[in-house]
Amino acid sequence: MSYSKKHVKIDLWPDKDEKEKKYSKNRETLKLTIPTLLLFCSICLTFLILLFPLTSPPQTTTFEASSPPRTCDQNFTVYVYDLPKEFNTNLLQNCRHLNIYTDMCPHVANNGLGQPLRLGGDRETWFATHQFIAEMIFHARVENHPCRTWEPDNADIFYVPFYGGLYSSSVFRQHNLTKRDELAVRLVDYISGQRWWGRSNGRDHFLAIGRTAWDFMRSSDDDASTDFGANILMQMPRVRNMSVLTVERQPWKGQNQFGIPYPSYFHPYTSAEMLTWQNKMRNVERPNLFSFVGGPRKGLEKAAIRDELIRQCAGSSRCELLKCESGGSRCHDPMTVLGVMARSRFCLQAPGDSFTRRSTFDAMLAGCIPVFFSPHTMYTQYMWYLPDDKSSYSVFMDEKNSTLIEQELSRITESEVAQMREAVIEMIPKMTYAHPNATNYDLPDAVDVALEALAKQAKANVVYSL
Repeated sequence: MSYSKKHVKIDLWPDKDEKEKKYSKNRETLKLTIPTLLLFCSICLTFLILLFPLTSPPQTTTFEASSPPRTCDQNFTVYVYDLPKEFNTNLLQNCRHLNIYTDMCPHVANNGLGQPLRLGGDRETWFATHQFIAEMIFHARVENHPCRTWEPDNADIFYVPFYGGLYSSSVFRQHNLTKRDELAVRLVDYISGQRWWGRSNGRDHFLAIGRTAWDFMRSSDDDASTDFGANILMQMPRVRNMSVLTVERQPWKGQNQFGIPYPSYFHPYTSAEMLTWQNKMRNVERPNLFSFVGGPRKGLEKAAIRDELIRQCAGSSRCELLKCESGGSRCHDPMTVLGVMARSRFCLQAPGDSFTRRSTFDAMLAGCIPVFFSPHTMYTQYMWYLPDDKSSYSVFMDEKNSTLIEQELSRITESEVAQMREAVIEMIPKMTYAHPNATNYDLPDAVDVALEALAKQAKANVVYSL
Protein backbone atom coordinates (compact mmCIF):
# COMPACT_ATOMS: atom_id res chain seq x y z
CA MET A 1 0.00 0.00 0.00
CA SER A 2 1.49 3.35 -0.99
CA TYR A 3 1.47 6.35 1.28
CA SER A 4 -0.53 9.36 0.15
CA LYS A 5 0.10 12.89 1.34
CA LYS A 6 -3.56 13.69 0.74
CA HIS A 7 -5.18 14.57 4.04
CA VAL A 8 -8.51 12.90 4.64
CA LYS A 9 -11.06 15.26 6.07
CA ILE A 10 -13.00 14.05 9.08
CA ASP A 11 -16.48 15.52 8.88
CA LEU A 12 -17.36 15.83 12.55
CA TRP A 13 -20.76 17.26 11.75
CA PRO A 14 -23.08 16.74 8.77
CA ASP A 15 -23.55 19.46 6.21
CA LYS A 16 -26.62 21.59 6.42
CA ASP A 17 -29.56 19.79 4.91
CA GLU A 18 -30.70 20.43 1.39
CA LYS A 19 -33.79 22.21 2.58
CA GLU A 20 -31.76 24.90 4.29
CA LYS A 21 -29.53 25.22 1.23
CA LYS A 22 -32.58 25.70 -0.99
CA TYR A 23 -33.93 28.47 1.23
CA SER A 24 -30.51 30.08 1.24
CA LYS A 25 -30.60 30.35 -2.56
CA ASN A 26 -34.13 31.66 -2.58
CA ARG A 27 -33.31 34.52 -0.21
CA GLU A 28 -31.87 36.51 -3.11
CA THR A 29 -35.21 36.49 -4.91
CA LEU A 30 -37.40 37.24 -1.86
CA LYS A 31 -36.90 40.97 -1.67
CA LEU A 32 -39.86 42.06 0.38
CA THR A 33 -40.73 45.71 0.69
CA ILE A 34 -40.61 47.33 4.12
CA PRO A 35 -44.43 47.84 4.36
CA THR A 36 -45.01 44.19 3.45
CA LEU A 37 -42.58 43.05 6.13
CA LEU A 38 -44.20 45.22 8.79
CA LEU A 39 -47.66 43.91 7.90
CA PHE A 40 -46.43 40.33 7.99
CA CYS A 41 -44.74 40.79 11.41
CA SER A 42 -47.87 42.41 12.86
CA ILE A 43 -50.04 39.49 11.78
CA CYS A 44 -47.57 36.98 13.23
CA LEU A 45 -47.34 38.83 16.55
CA THR A 46 -51.12 38.98 16.88
CA PHE A 47 -51.36 35.28 16.15
CA LEU A 48 -48.70 34.40 18.75
CA ILE A 49 -50.38 36.49 21.46
CA LEU A 50 -53.69 34.77 20.83
CA LEU A 51 -52.13 31.33 20.74
CA PHE A 52 -49.74 31.77 23.70
CA PRO A 53 -51.11 34.28 26.25
CA LEU A 54 -48.59 36.49 27.99
CA THR A 55 -49.62 34.98 31.30
CA SER A 56 -48.34 31.51 30.35
CA PRO A 57 -45.88 30.11 32.91
CA PRO A 58 -42.19 30.07 31.95
CA GLN A 59 -40.65 26.85 30.69
CA THR A 60 -38.61 25.27 33.50
CA THR A 61 -38.08 21.76 32.17
CA THR A 62 -34.45 20.72 32.51
CA PHE A 63 -34.51 17.97 29.89
CA GLU A 64 -36.02 17.85 26.45
CA ALA A 65 -39.14 15.73 26.14
CA SER A 66 -37.30 13.34 23.84
CA SER A 67 -34.35 13.03 26.27
CA PRO A 68 -35.54 11.76 29.66
CA PRO A 69 -33.14 11.55 32.61
CA ARG A 70 -31.15 8.35 32.91
CA THR A 71 -32.36 5.65 35.26
CA CYS A 72 -30.23 3.40 37.45
CA ASP A 73 -29.95 0.07 35.68
CA GLN A 74 -27.07 -1.23 37.82
CA ASN A 75 -27.47 -3.04 41.12
CA PHE A 76 -25.58 -0.57 43.34
CA THR A 77 -25.80 2.83 44.97
CA VAL A 78 -23.08 5.43 45.47
CA TYR A 79 -23.00 8.11 48.16
CA VAL A 80 -21.14 11.37 47.46
CA TYR A 81 -19.58 13.10 50.45
CA ASP A 82 -20.34 16.80 50.70
CA LEU A 83 -16.78 17.74 51.59
CA PRO A 84 -15.71 21.17 52.88
CA LYS A 85 -15.08 23.21 49.74
CA GLU A 86 -11.37 23.60 50.51
CA PHE A 87 -10.93 20.04 49.24
CA ASN A 88 -12.42 20.63 45.80
CA THR A 89 -14.26 23.63 44.38
CA ASN A 90 -12.46 26.30 46.42
CA LEU A 91 -9.21 25.22 44.78
CA LEU A 92 -10.58 26.46 41.47
CA GLN A 93 -10.60 30.05 42.71
CA ASN A 94 -6.82 29.97 42.35
CA CYS A 95 -6.96 28.28 38.94
CA ARG A 96 -4.07 30.31 37.50
CA HIS A 97 -1.74 28.65 39.98
CA LEU A 98 -3.07 25.07 40.01
CA ASN A 99 -0.27 23.93 37.73
CA ILE A 100 3.30 25.23 37.70
CA TYR A 101 3.50 24.80 33.92
CA THR A 102 0.25 26.29 32.64
CA ASP A 103 -2.74 28.45 33.49
CA MET A 104 -5.50 25.98 34.37
CA CYS A 105 -8.38 28.49 34.27
CA PRO A 106 -9.46 27.56 30.71
CA HIS A 107 -9.22 23.86 31.58
CA VAL A 108 -11.33 23.82 34.76
CA ALA A 109 -14.26 25.46 32.94
CA ASN A 110 -17.41 23.43 32.21
CA ASN A 111 -16.87 20.99 35.09
CA GLY A 112 -13.40 20.17 33.82
CA LEU A 113 -14.37 19.61 30.18
CA GLY A 114 -12.48 22.78 29.29
CA GLN A 115 -13.18 25.16 26.43
CA PRO A 116 -15.71 24.02 23.80
CA LEU A 117 -14.42 23.35 20.31
CA ARG A 118 -16.75 25.27 17.98
CA LEU A 119 -17.38 22.56 15.43
CA GLY A 120 -21.06 23.17 14.73
CA GLY A 121 -24.02 21.07 15.67
CA ASP A 122 -26.86 21.72 18.08
CA ARG A 123 -24.85 21.04 21.23
CA GLU A 124 -21.26 21.22 22.33
CA THR A 125 -19.86 17.71 22.66
CA TRP A 126 -16.23 18.43 21.75
CA PHE A 127 -13.93 20.21 24.19
CA ALA A 128 -10.23 21.02 24.55
CA THR A 129 -10.04 18.79 27.63
CA HIS A 130 -6.82 18.76 29.68
CA GLN A 131 -5.22 15.35 30.16
CA PHE A 132 -4.97 15.68 33.98
CA ILE A 133 -8.52 16.81 34.73
CA ALA A 134 -10.38 13.50 35.11
CA GLU A 135 -11.12 14.11 38.80
CA MET A 136 -13.37 17.08 38.00
CA ILE A 137 -15.23 15.31 35.21
CA PHE A 138 -15.63 12.21 37.38
CA HIS A 139 -17.08 14.36 40.18
CA ALA A 140 -19.57 16.05 37.85
CA ARG A 141 -20.65 12.71 36.39
CA VAL A 142 -21.24 11.10 39.81
CA GLU A 143 -23.13 14.15 41.06
CA ASN A 144 -25.68 13.50 38.29
CA HIS A 145 -25.43 9.71 38.30
CA PRO A 146 -28.76 7.86 38.39
CA CYS A 147 -27.40 5.40 40.97
CA ARG A 148 -26.45 8.13 43.42
CA THR A 149 -28.13 7.93 46.83
CA TRP A 150 -28.53 10.69 49.40
CA GLU A 151 -28.96 8.09 52.16
CA PRO A 152 -25.59 6.76 53.35
CA ASP A 153 -27.35 3.87 55.09
CA ASN A 154 -28.23 2.54 51.64
CA ALA A 155 -24.87 3.12 49.96
CA ASP A 156 -22.69 0.34 48.62
CA ILE A 157 -19.75 2.65 47.93
CA PHE A 158 -18.70 6.11 49.15
CA TYR A 159 -17.12 8.68 46.84
CA VAL A 160 -14.74 11.24 48.35
CA PRO A 161 -14.54 14.08 45.74
CA PHE A 162 -11.07 15.42 46.53
CA TYR A 163 -9.32 17.34 43.73
CA GLY A 164 -6.01 15.85 44.77
CA GLY A 165 -4.40 16.13 41.36
CA LEU A 166 -5.06 19.84 41.04
CA TYR A 167 -3.80 20.43 44.55
CA SER A 168 -0.70 18.31 44.00
CA SER A 169 0.32 20.12 40.82
CA SER A 170 -0.11 23.49 42.56
CA VAL A 171 2.56 22.67 45.17
CA PHE A 172 5.10 20.75 43.08
CA ARG A 173 7.77 23.34 43.91
CA GLN A 174 6.97 23.53 47.60
CA HIS A 175 10.16 22.55 49.43
CA ASN A 176 8.47 22.46 52.82
CA LEU A 177 7.13 18.92 52.82
CA THR A 178 4.68 19.60 55.63
CA LYS A 179 3.06 22.35 53.57
CA ARG A 180 3.17 20.19 50.44
CA ASP A 181 1.21 17.46 52.22
CA GLU A 182 -1.09 19.51 54.43
CA LEU A 183 -4.32 19.48 52.42
CA ALA A 184 -4.05 15.73 51.75
CA VAL A 185 -3.43 15.11 55.46
CA ARG A 186 -6.42 17.25 56.43
CA LEU A 187 -8.60 15.38 53.92
CA VAL A 188 -7.70 12.00 55.37
CA ASP A 189 -8.22 13.24 58.94
CA TYR A 190 -11.62 14.63 57.97
CA ILE A 191 -12.95 11.62 56.09
CA SER A 192 -11.68 9.02 58.57
CA GLY A 193 -13.55 10.92 61.30
CA GLN A 194 -16.90 10.44 59.57
CA ARG A 195 -19.32 7.85 60.91
CA TRP A 196 -19.52 5.95 57.63
CA TRP A 197 -15.78 5.47 57.49
CA GLY A 198 -16.07 3.28 60.58
CA ARG A 199 -18.45 0.90 58.84
CA SER A 200 -15.51 -0.84 57.14
CA ASN A 201 -12.50 1.35 58.01
CA GLY A 202 -12.79 2.99 54.60
CA ARG A 203 -12.72 -0.14 52.45
CA ASP A 204 -15.92 0.90 50.68
CA HIS A 205 -14.60 4.45 50.13
CA PHE A 206 -12.80 5.67 47.03
CA LEU A 207 -10.97 8.63 45.53
CA ALA A 208 -10.71 9.57 41.85
CA ILE A 209 -7.47 11.38 41.00
CA GLY A 210 -6.64 12.97 37.65
CA ARG A 211 -2.85 12.58 37.83
CA THR A 212 -0.58 9.55 37.96
CA ALA A 213 0.02 7.62 41.18
CA TRP A 214 3.68 8.65 41.13
CA ASP A 215 2.62 12.16 42.18
CA PHE A 216 1.24 10.81 45.48
CA MET A 217 3.77 8.19 46.56
CA ARG A 218 6.71 10.09 47.99
CA SER A 219 8.89 7.40 49.51
CA SER A 220 10.61 9.42 52.23
CA ASP A 221 10.36 12.66 54.17
CA ASP A 222 14.14 12.98 54.09
CA ASP A 223 14.67 14.44 50.63
CA ALA A 224 12.20 16.65 48.80
CA SER A 225 14.20 16.52 45.58
CA THR A 226 14.19 12.72 45.22
CA ASP A 227 10.50 12.57 44.35
CA PHE A 228 9.91 15.89 42.62
CA GLY A 229 6.57 17.31 43.55
CA ALA A 230 5.10 14.16 45.07
CA ASN A 231 3.08 14.15 48.26
CA ILE A 232 2.27 11.26 50.59
CA LEU A 233 -1.46 10.83 49.97
CA MET A 234 -1.32 7.27 48.61
CA GLN A 235 1.29 6.20 51.16
CA MET A 236 -0.94 6.99 54.13
CA PRO A 237 -2.21 3.80 55.85
CA ARG A 238 -5.83 4.96 55.91
CA VAL A 239 -5.76 5.72 52.19
CA ARG A 240 -4.38 2.24 51.54
CA ASN A 241 -7.68 0.96 52.92
CA MET A 242 -9.52 2.92 50.23
CA SER A 243 -9.68 2.34 46.51
CA VAL A 244 -7.89 5.02 44.50
CA LEU A 245 -8.80 5.59 40.86
CA THR A 246 -5.99 7.21 38.90
CA VAL A 247 -5.03 7.65 35.24
CA GLU A 248 -1.86 5.64 35.96
CA ARG A 249 -1.41 3.16 38.78
CA GLN A 250 1.88 1.99 40.22
CA PRO A 251 2.17 -1.46 38.62
CA TRP A 252 3.99 -3.17 41.50
CA LYS A 253 2.81 -1.51 44.72
CA GLY A 254 -0.58 -0.20 43.69
CA GLN A 255 -2.80 -3.02 44.92
CA ASN A 256 -5.54 -0.55 45.91
CA GLN A 257 -5.03 1.56 42.78
CA PHE A 258 -7.16 1.15 39.66
CA GLY A 259 -6.55 2.78 36.29
CA ILE A 260 -9.23 4.93 34.70
CA PRO A 261 -8.95 6.42 31.19
CA TYR A 262 -7.37 9.76 30.50
CA PRO A 263 -10.14 12.06 29.25
CA SER A 264 -10.10 12.77 25.53
CA TYR A 265 -12.03 15.48 23.68
CA PHE A 266 -15.42 13.87 22.97
CA HIS A 267 -18.16 14.13 25.64
CA PRO A 268 -21.47 13.10 24.06
CA TYR A 269 -24.91 13.91 25.41
CA THR A 270 -26.75 11.00 23.84
CA SER A 271 -26.12 7.44 22.74
CA ALA A 272 -26.97 8.50 19.20
CA GLU A 273 -24.06 10.94 19.15
CA MET A 274 -21.69 8.18 20.25
CA LEU A 275 -23.02 5.69 17.69
CA THR A 276 -22.73 8.30 14.94
CA TRP A 277 -19.09 8.90 15.82
CA GLN A 278 -18.32 5.17 15.89
CA ASN A 279 -19.79 4.76 12.42
CA LYS A 280 -17.70 7.66 11.13
CA MET A 281 -14.56 5.96 12.41
CA ARG A 282 -15.58 2.71 10.74
CA ASN A 283 -15.95 4.40 7.38
CA VAL A 284 -13.13 6.95 7.29
CA GLU A 285 -10.36 6.32 4.76
CA ARG A 286 -6.99 5.43 6.33
CA PRO A 287 -4.17 5.92 3.80
CA ASN A 288 -1.35 5.57 6.39
CA LEU A 289 -0.15 2.23 7.68
CA PHE A 290 0.97 3.84 10.94
CA SER A 291 1.64 7.18 12.61
CA PHE A 292 3.35 8.70 15.61
CA VAL A 293 2.28 11.80 17.51
CA GLY A 294 4.87 12.83 20.07
CA GLY A 295 8.22 14.38 20.76
CA PRO A 296 11.62 13.27 21.97
CA ARG A 297 12.54 13.00 25.64
CA LYS A 298 15.86 13.50 27.38
CA GLY A 299 17.36 11.61 30.30
CA LEU A 300 14.47 9.22 30.76
CA GLU A 301 15.18 5.53 30.27
CA LYS A 302 11.49 4.74 29.70
CA ALA A 303 11.37 7.28 26.87
CA ALA A 304 14.50 6.12 25.02
CA ILE A 305 12.31 4.31 22.49
CA ARG A 306 10.93 7.64 21.27
CA ASP A 307 13.98 8.62 19.25
CA GLU A 308 13.77 5.29 17.45
CA LEU A 309 10.05 5.65 16.73
CA ILE A 310 10.56 9.15 15.35
CA ARG A 311 13.45 7.93 13.19
CA GLN A 312 11.52 4.98 11.77
CA CYS A 313 8.33 6.97 11.16
CA ALA A 314 10.17 9.84 9.48
CA GLY A 315 11.98 7.34 7.26
CA SER A 316 8.87 5.55 6.07
CA SER A 317 6.57 6.63 3.24
CA ARG A 318 3.77 4.73 5.01
CA CYS A 319 3.95 6.66 8.29
CA GLU A 320 2.65 10.11 9.19
CA LEU A 321 4.70 11.89 11.85
CA LEU A 322 3.39 14.75 13.98
CA LYS A 323 6.50 15.71 15.91
CA CYS A 324 5.77 17.56 19.12
CA GLU A 325 8.55 19.82 20.32
CA SER A 326 8.70 22.84 22.57
CA GLY A 327 6.27 25.44 21.31
CA GLY A 328 4.67 23.11 18.76
CA SER A 329 1.07 24.30 18.70
CA ARG A 330 -0.16 21.67 16.23
CA CYS A 331 0.23 18.97 18.86
CA HIS A 332 -2.11 20.92 21.13
CA ASP A 333 -4.80 21.19 18.48
CA PRO A 334 -7.26 18.33 19.15
CA MET A 335 -8.54 18.12 15.58
CA THR A 336 -5.01 18.05 14.14
CA VAL A 337 -4.05 15.21 16.49
CA LEU A 338 -7.24 13.23 15.85
CA GLY A 339 -6.88 13.84 12.12
CA VAL A 340 -3.46 12.18 12.01
CA MET A 341 -4.77 9.23 14.00
CA ALA A 342 -7.94 8.84 11.94
CA ARG A 343 -5.84 8.64 8.77
CA SER A 344 -3.82 5.76 10.25
CA ARG A 345 -4.38 2.07 10.75
CA PHE A 346 -1.92 1.80 13.65
CA CYS A 347 -0.82 4.42 16.18
CA LEU A 348 2.50 4.04 17.99
CA GLN A 349 2.21 4.58 21.75
CA ALA A 350 5.59 5.00 23.39
CA PRO A 351 5.96 5.66 27.13
CA GLY A 352 6.56 9.30 27.95
CA ASP A 353 7.38 10.95 31.26
CA SER A 354 5.63 7.95 32.78
CA PHE A 355 4.36 4.67 31.37
CA THR A 356 0.95 5.84 30.17
CA ARG A 357 -0.18 8.46 27.64
CA ARG A 358 -3.38 10.37 26.99
CA SER A 359 -2.50 9.82 23.33
CA THR A 360 -3.56 6.18 23.66
CA PHE A 361 -7.15 7.22 24.33
CA ASP A 362 -7.08 9.86 21.60
CA ALA A 363 -5.97 7.14 19.18
CA MET A 364 -8.70 4.73 20.21
CA LEU A 365 -11.29 7.50 19.93
CA ALA A 366 -10.07 7.88 16.34
CA GLY A 367 -10.44 4.13 15.70
CA CYS A 368 -6.67 3.67 15.41
CA ILE A 369 -5.18 0.38 16.63
CA PRO A 370 -2.61 1.13 19.38
CA VAL A 371 0.91 -0.30 19.22
CA PHE A 372 2.53 -0.61 22.66
CA PHE A 373 6.19 -0.97 23.65
CA SER A 374 5.68 -1.47 27.40
CA PRO A 375 2.98 -3.60 29.06
CA HIS A 376 2.53 -0.82 31.62
CA THR A 377 1.26 1.65 29.02
CA MET A 378 -2.07 -0.21 28.90
CA TYR A 379 -2.21 -3.85 29.93
CA THR A 380 -1.39 -3.52 33.64
CA GLN A 381 -3.32 -0.27 34.02
CA TYR A 382 -6.92 -0.38 32.83
CA MET A 383 -8.05 -3.93 33.52
CA TRP A 384 -11.69 -2.96 34.10
CA TYR A 385 -11.87 -1.62 30.56
CA LEU A 386 -9.95 -4.12 28.44
CA PRO A 387 -10.76 -7.41 26.69
CA ASP A 388 -8.87 -10.42 28.01
CA ASP A 389 -7.26 -10.98 24.62
CA LYS A 390 -4.70 -8.19 24.21
CA SER A 391 -4.03 -9.07 20.59
CA SER A 392 -7.69 -8.53 19.71
CA TYR A 393 -7.34 -4.74 19.90
CA SER A 394 -3.61 -3.92 20.04
CA VAL A 395 -0.08 -4.82 18.93
CA PHE A 396 2.82 -5.29 21.34
CA MET A 397 6.46 -4.82 20.37
CA ASP A 398 9.11 -5.32 23.04
CA GLU A 399 11.16 -2.12 23.21
CA LYS A 400 14.20 -4.12 24.32
CA ASN A 401 14.39 -5.84 20.94
CA SER A 402 15.32 -4.07 17.75
CA THR A 403 12.14 -4.00 15.68
CA LEU A 404 11.42 -2.89 12.14
CA ILE A 405 8.00 -1.43 12.81
CA GLU A 406 6.82 -1.10 9.22
CA GLN A 407 7.83 -4.67 8.46
CA GLU A 408 6.04 -6.05 11.52
CA LEU A 409 2.82 -4.15 10.90
CA SER A 410 2.80 -5.08 7.22
CA ARG A 411 2.55 -8.75 8.19
CA ILE A 412 -0.89 -8.23 9.72
CA THR A 413 -3.53 -9.20 7.18
CA GLU A 414 -6.36 -6.97 5.98
CA SER A 415 -8.96 -9.13 7.72
CA GLU A 416 -7.02 -9.04 11.00
CA VAL A 417 -6.70 -5.26 10.78
CA ALA A 418 -10.45 -4.95 10.21
CA GLN A 419 -11.22 -7.15 13.22
CA MET A 420 -8.82 -5.26 15.48
CA ARG A 421 -10.16 -1.88 14.38
CA GLU A 422 -13.72 -3.01 15.07
CA ALA A 423 -12.65 -4.14 18.56
CA VAL A 424 -11.11 -0.70 19.20
CA ILE A 425 -14.21 1.12 17.95
CA GLU A 426 -16.45 -1.06 20.13
CA MET A 427 -14.34 0.00 23.15
CA ILE A 428 -14.80 3.73 22.57
CA PRO A 429 -17.96 4.25 24.70
CA LYS A 430 -16.50 2.85 27.91
CA MET A 431 -13.21 4.71 27.36
CA THR A 432 -15.13 8.01 27.03
CA TYR A 433 -16.42 10.40 29.69
CA ALA A 434 -19.95 11.30 28.66
CA HIS A 435 -21.08 14.88 29.21
CA PRO A 436 -22.06 15.43 32.88
CA ASN A 437 -25.49 16.59 31.69
CA ALA A 438 -25.93 13.65 29.33
CA THR A 439 -29.49 12.46 28.84
CA ASN A 440 -30.91 9.61 26.82
CA TYR A 441 -27.47 8.01 27.16
CA ASP A 442 -27.64 4.31 27.92
CA LEU A 443 -24.11 3.19 27.00
CA PRO A 444 -21.76 2.53 29.94
CA ASP A 445 -19.09 5.24 29.96
CA ALA A 446 -15.77 5.40 31.84
CA VAL A 447 -17.47 6.44 35.09
CA ASP A 448 -20.18 3.77 34.85
CA VAL A 449 -17.57 1.04 34.38
CA ALA A 450 -15.57 2.21 37.41
CA LEU A 451 -18.57 2.55 39.72
CA GLU A 452 -19.89 -0.88 38.83
CA ALA A 453 -16.47 -2.48 39.40
CA LEU A 454 -16.04 -0.70 42.75
CA ALA A 455 -19.49 -1.76 43.93
CA LYS A 456 -18.88 -5.36 42.93
CA GLN A 457 -15.56 -5.32 44.76
CA ALA A 458 -17.09 -3.77 47.90
CA LYS A 459 -19.93 -6.27 48.02
CA ALA A 460 -17.49 -9.18 47.69
CA ASN A 461 -14.82 -8.03 50.12
CA VAL A 462 -16.17 -5.55 52.66
CA VAL A 463 -17.26 -6.79 56.09
CA TYR A 464 -19.24 -4.11 57.88
CA SER A 465 -18.60 -3.41 61.54
CA LEU A 466 -21.57 -1.11 62.15
